Amino acid sequence: MTPASVGFQCPECVREGAATVRAPRRTSPLRSAGRRWGTVTVGLITVNVAMFVVTAASAALVGNSPLANYRSPVFAALSQVPVLVDLGQVWRLVTAAFLHIGALHLVLNMLALLVFGSELERQLGRRRFAALYLLSVLGGAAAIQLFGFPDAAVAGASTAIYGLLGGLGVLMVVNRQDVRGILTLLAINVVISFLPGVSLLGHLGGLVAGAVTALLLVLTRRAPVVQAVSLAVLGLVLLVLALTVTTMVVVGF
Repeated sequence: MTPASVGFQCPECVREGAATVRAPRRTSPLRSAGRRWGTVTVGLITVNVAMFVVTAASAALVGNSPLANYRSPVFAALSQVPVLVDLGQVWRLVTAAFLHIGALHLVLNMLALLVFGSELERQLGRRRFAALYLLSVLGGAAAIQLFGFPDAAVAGASTAIYGLLGGLGVLMVVNRQDVRGILTLLAINVVISFLPGVSLLGHLGGLVAGAVTALLLVLTRRAPVVQAVSLAVLGLVLLVLALTVTTMVVVGF
């Protein structure tokens, strides 16, 4: 007999009981991070980091430094160049938002995505947050297409990040929270956007698209069908704007 907490048990009973005990589940680090920070947020960060690794490797294969990932064939094929989008390379409107120019650019954007994305995903849920992110990307891309230099390559998740800031600001106003902090952050970032090499147009386009998307989500929160249609219409409008002939080409600059 085997001593137990109360009395004794036979060895066969102990073995049978042990066989019915479930082994603890092993959770992958990625899944654990998803539960803590949000599945969509972690997924977006993973894709961005993976694309940086791909472009760094591509740069190395053609004889450039991996840190100069923007000098790679993959980067050249996926970044947003307005005149190339006008010529039919539509995928650049979205793929450019998953590219970054150097490691610092990537790290700063991913930290912002982790902070603001996880909060918005918590408030909105996965699908609505994903819609806000994508529409912010399209909003930034449309602004660049309409008003940017036709032959300038643009890349980065900043269009979406500014959209997240705009969306978070709208939700804070609706919930009657103190918005002074986020307004100060926005003001600082808009000033930074005037620095050379930074896409002010992409940032402002993403900001406006994110704010409009969040407003639609709030106004239609009790009507899921109307909400889905509204978001689809907004996406279609942004896509049509992005695919119109680039203004800079038309006026001859």
